[in-house]
Amino acid sequence: MQRVPSRAWAVLLYLLADHFFGPFPYADAEPNLTPPSATPLVEFSGSLIKRVDGRRTDVQVFAKPGRIRLEYKYAVKTELGYSSIEIIRLDRHESWFLLAQRRTVLSVPISLEDVLPIGPSLPGEQTRQLLGDATAAGRRATLFEVQVDYNGRRERYYQWVDFDTGVVLKLVSQDRDWSIEYHRIRFSPQPDMYFEEPVGYTRWVPPVSRKDKS
Repeated sequence: MQRVPSRAWAVLLYLLADHFFGPFPYADAEPNLTPPSATPLVEFSGSLIKRVDGRRTDVQVFAKPGRIRLEYKYAVKTELGYSSIEIIRLDRHESWFLLAQRRTVLSVPISLEDVLPIGPSLPGEQTRQLLGDATAAGRRATLFEVQVDYNGRRERYYQWVDFDTGVVLKLVSQDRDWSIEYHRIRFSPQPDMYFEEPVGYTRWVPPVSRKDKS
């Protein structure tokens, strides 16, 4: 079992969140051009593999503008038990862990300020160099080398961006053992119900302590 991903899976949050607000003309990019922070309005599903320090995590991703559903191959540990499904609602700044045995939704606040500097337009981005055409997830992509300096941390990345949609298909750090990569991805409408609280589930309310009562 895995523990609830915090800053590590926040990478994925930033990666997907950065895809939902307007055009992203990568096809016309020139070397050292820093792209805008916006990318096309897209809906998709895909199988994502994340590797950190030799450890692999598999997750199925479903995405709509402002909403993300993560289905973990191995359940993650929360304060209430294990959950294999997480729904990220960027529009509400909340992340919901579904606990099937308890039929409970555990809501956790999202702070984008804590998100790692990884995404189509990286926080603290210093330089961006167009390397050329490439392939990722079986799709035509554009390969960039990106350097960032964020919160005093310098890092270099290779970034594969889907040629047609502007979605990041693969992201690899050159300075540590960290990467995310879609092995399969399909661009198609996603059901609204994937991103809502399931019928029959109740939200967990933290118990009131004696100190709070006083």
